[in-house]
Amino acid sequence: MDSTPSLPLPGPSDPSGVGRFLADNREEVLGQLEHWVRIPSVASQPERSIDVERSARWLAAAMREVGLTTDILWAGPSPTVVGEWIVDPAKPTVLVYSHHDVRHAKPEEWAETEPFQPVLRDGRLYGRGASDAKGQVVAHLWGLRAHLAGRGDAGPAVNLKYVVEGEEELGSTHFASLLDQEHERLSCDVVVFSDTLQWKDGDPAVVTSMRGMTGATLTVTGPLRDVHSGAASGPTPNPVHALVTVLAALHDDDGRIALPGFYDDVEELTDERREQLGDLSFDTDVWLERTETRSVTGESGHTVEERLWARPAIEVLTLLAGDPTGFPPGGDPPARQRRRSASAPSPDSTSRPSPTNSAASSDRRCPTGSSTS
Repeated sequence: MDSTPSLPLPGPSDPSGVGRFLADNREEVLGQLEHWVRIPSVASQPERSIDVERSARWLAAAMREVGLTTDILWAGPSPTVVGEWIVDPAKPTVLVYSHHDVRHAKPEEWAETEPFQPVLRDGRLYGRGASDAKGQVVAHLWGLRAHLAGRGDAGPAVNLKYVVEGEEELGSTHFASLLDQEHERLSCDVVVFSDTLQWKDGDPAVVTSMRGMTGATLTVTGPLRDVHSGAASGPTPNPVHALVTVLAALHDDDGRIALPGFYDDVEELTDERREQLGDLSFDTDVWLERTETRSVTGESGHTVEERLWARPAIEVLTLLAGDPTGFPPGGDPPARQRRRSASAPSPDSTSRPSPTNSAASSDRRCPTGSSTS
């Protein structure tokens, strides 16, 4: 582990000056973020592995400048940056989680600017990772600077730990094992999860609960081999038909998830939680316009806010049918079709739906001649 002493931090002598401190240092904050965004830390591309490591080392240096002791831990091939400031073991410990790897940049989504050449336009910084999630990490570091500036030489009010992983966009494949290995070191009283959305401009909020996620892949098998639709259409079981039949049965007429046992361990919302969500200045029409979803669906008897943030949901993420790269439409229907789904249990559920049970339920709904796995 290495560390450097805290740099002198100019600014106000009391917490009321935090906003002024950040405003006075706005250009430096943006400069740091721009520099970091220029590092193409795309974990999904092996040729970018050195850039992911460069990103981790840049962050470790930025943490040391604030006064944190730092270390880089390797979770498989991925570097996780850990920063710590323990003022007093008797004080509460806050752990901030985020990630420094970024998604692959699709060229068609970057028609106006280059993904790793950040551009400031109309008050927004455009660049891959600026908001997912390098911007959040920079905000935490500068929030700490402002906090320290208001406290003089007192140090932070609580113990702080930062854990910023490098493979979140890959599904955090090795992160769980890292947490197991470093369990004592990373113990804390509260976790601040820093990879969430700001739900409304100008209305910052603290995220108090999150829905987890469990994934499953369903494969539907029909004929033993591809058969030509012109020669066999009619009596031949088509796995595409079987798959859409299963998908159509995922929800009942009230928008509830129809998988047996899905709600067994889902607790109903308390009156207090309903009231908290209802007190938010949430406008469904504004949400529809911003998300471009066009309409509201889902579980009846619950508000949009409750469906978004408190109730479980099931989604189809990927649907592969036919031969997307080979035969043209109207050609041979393939023998197998797949869909990838994700289930988001509510924050208060005590267990997750079982993909095995889900597949068994799907098999019962599958038309004759097809089976699922």
